[in-house]
Amino acid sequence: VLVIDSRGPDWLTRGTIPGSVNIHYKRLSLNAAEESDIAAILEQQFGAQRNGTLWNFSGAKTLVMFCNGAWCGQSPTNIRGLMRIGYPPSKLKWYRGGMQAWEILGLTKVVAE
Repeated sequence: VLVIDSRGPDWLTRGTIPGSVNIHYKRLSLNAAEESDIAAILEQQFGAQRNGTLWNFSGAKTLVMFCNGAWCGQSPTNIRGLMRIGYPPSKLKWYRGGMQAWEILGLTKVVAE
């Protein structure tokens, strides 16, 4: 499992969930990022394997995405983009409460460097 903070760097200065990895939602968007950059994330961070033009997600990690809260669209944008690429929906999770719920619950957060 890989926990992904989909928010931009300005939000990270306010804190993030410990152990999460920041991958801004635009870095996984075919409209905003280069295909080769997306492929590098899929292979190096998510564990997907490329077979020519096709992707094999059988060994890929389950991803838990979060952003600012249920009102924020960054994680859903990430999830929709990954499904367009072929990432299995069963391996995509959304922590809808995001940082808003995390902070309301008083859970530990860290400031990303």
